[in-house]
Amino acid sequence: MDRRFACERDRRALETARAPVSASGARDTDRRYAGELLGMGVPRADKRMIATVEIDGCFADGVSVATGCWLGRRTLRVVDYGKVAATFVNVQTEVAVRIWPAADARARAEHFARAAPDRRHAQLAAYQVIPATQLLQTCYVRVNAKLVSTDSGRLICAGCSEEILNQRNVVREGLVLCRACTGDAYYTSVHESNFEACLRELEERIER
Repeated sequence: MDRRFACERDRRALETARAPVSASGARDTDRRYAGELLGMGVPRADKRMIATVEIDGCFADGVSVATGCWLGRRTLRVVDYGKVAATFVNVQTEVAVRIWPAADARARAEHFARAAPDRRHAQLAAYQVIPATQLLQTCYVRVNAKLVSTDSGRLICAGCSEEILNQRNVVREGLVLCRACTGDAYYTSVHESNFEACLRELEERIER
């Protein structure tokens, strides 16, 4: 699928909080869906809403624009499941809702834009007008992670001696550890003694 259409589908299908102003012209009545489900307006200028997106790319940017939740403000989280989905939390009430596009969204697009010259243009046009309740699926959820830290202190990991901020530490057998040292790391250390071997392996892969 052409990137323009894929991004428009993702943005319209899960621009879930519906900002008052949208570059693509989505209708004003559709732009506050997640906010309505949580009983709050969007986009937020405060930190009362926290969003967790399940994929990166243009979808994540769209969620930020629509909600006012940004990585730099610590109100946006990325948990990469490779899914066009997002969970929004009202920090004050702790009510959370997960929203994702309906499986038949593409089929509905063709129905709503029968005059479109092809399937791609049908999707681009229809995602502007399909009611949010038909385009999206929702589920109230409980978030299994601490989203708001109440202590800005710094802790030292007993395993690697690196600083841990925002209460993201894990305590194991009385030891304060970072998530990486508990085995939940997204990386593997390459020791200097093994660097040349790793470099050779990389070069071999490139040659293939």
